[in-house]
Amino acid sequence: MITIIKLSPRGEEKIRYTGEVQERAERYIVIRANWTMGRKDLGYVQFEPGDHFTEYYYQDHWFNIFEIASTEGVRKGWYCNITEPAHIFSERIEQIDLFLDVWIDPQGKSLVLDEDEFAASTLMSKEQRTGAQAGLQHLLSWLHTRQTPFDSLDR
Repeated sequence: MITIIKLSPRGEEKIRYTGEVQERAERYIVIRANWTMGRKDLGYVQFEPGDHFTEYYYQDHWFNIFEIASTEGVRKGWYCNITEPAHIFSERIEQIDLFLDVWIDPQGKSLVLDEDEFAASTLMSKEQRTGAQAGLQHLLSWLHTRQTPFDSLDR
């Protein structure tokens, strides 16, 4: 088991949970976690108790990627957070969230979220803002070129 800690741009803890390590490499880690909170309807997807999250964290990219499937194993899509590169330790992952998010449905259609919150935020440094914008473009290029984990998109 490993603990995942999501931090604000100023380093304040926002959420903490645990997952199981699926793969560990030099610059990234893949974990599996389950949605343990109540049902959450975001309008474009619903998270249900027991949904499976396969989460990809990178030390050299300004995003993470959560592949989400129902308890029956049906892919719901990918929820991607624009973040600072992850700090991966043996017992925990720490990552600073930079407000922007991207939802990608099972067919590969993307929806950029929270652009107003990102634009209005005074919490981020210039480096964080620049990194976030570059991270968003990099993530979208991964989607369009079908980089892992988007190489299994429904066609």
